[in-house]
Amino acid sequence: MAPRVRFLHCHSTFDLGGKEARAVRLMNAQGDAAEHVVLSAVPGAIAARAAIDPAVRVSFAGEEAPPLRGRPSLARYRDLARYMTAFDLVLSYVGGRALEEVKAFLDARHVAPLYGSVDPELHQPVQKSSRYCSDFSYLGTYAADRQQVLEELFLKPAHQLSGQKFLLGGAQYPEDFPWRENIWFVRHVPPRDHPAFYCSSRATLNVTRAAMASIGYCPSGRLFEAAACETPIISDSWEGIEEFFEPGRELLIAESQDDVVELLSRSADELRRIGKAARERVLASHTAEHRSRELVSALEAAA
Repeated sequence: MAPRVRFLHCHSTFDLGGKEARAVRLMNAQGDAAEHVVLSAVPGAIAARAAIDPAVRVSFAGEEAPPLRGRPSLARYRDLARYMTAFDLVLSYVGGRALEEVKAFLDARHVAPLYGSVDPELHQPVQKSSRYCSDFSYLGTYAADRQQVLEELFLKPAHQLSGQKFLLGGAQYPEDFPWRENIWFVRHVPPRDHPAFYCSSRATLNVTRAAMASIGYCPSGRLFEAAACETPIISDSWEGIEEFFEPGRELLIAESQDDVVELLSRSADELRRIGKAARERVLASHTAEHRSRELVSALEAAA
């Protein structure tokens, strides 16, 4: 009998959310053919354990594992890399320098990126919704290390373009958040409404967390969602963005409020072309089917 492949699953928590449900489905599909180790940033948050088939070989990492909580840094990635030497394959949602650091520590053939993706049947152009209509939108949970870029690329343009409607969707925004009169707020946008949110906006903003951009790149799932919906994307600039979308043709790059104001002044036809090109790139490179093929290739290379 061939030796079982060992999988390490790293989660912020292992309560039964979307990512955890997908991990459980993977475990259950493999049955007795693999071993799984779950490392949770919150050790006690392992409610998804109840959904794992009893036949699956799974254990939960203890004090021998490095903590997942804390600010991202290359030192923390080195600690994780040491721990990962016991596993057959390391798949990273992060690319760039962080991934190269792990590759340098481990056998490079056992390390591969597996970025986010989108289901183009779920995320596709839909009818506009009056609830989400706007000239410019941003969908994302509040994060302090995104605030400086959000201020420059969303709040300042809103102040300058006071006659246009800006829409922000997401949770955990503090009471002292610097709202403008022309910024509408939706505290929670259900995942099923994401296509309507994006398609009801003339353009949408993508912002990268500073801590992640400082050590590599990790394209947000919402970047692929917006692109799949043919919504023109204005993004901050980050290392590696051209690996996913061609700036100037499939999305637009802004580094200042003046950039955003200029980009929003472009014609509807030009913005529409950008959105269509973005969806075409998603269909060619960033669907769940593409990532499945990449996963199979990585598993075969590590076998």
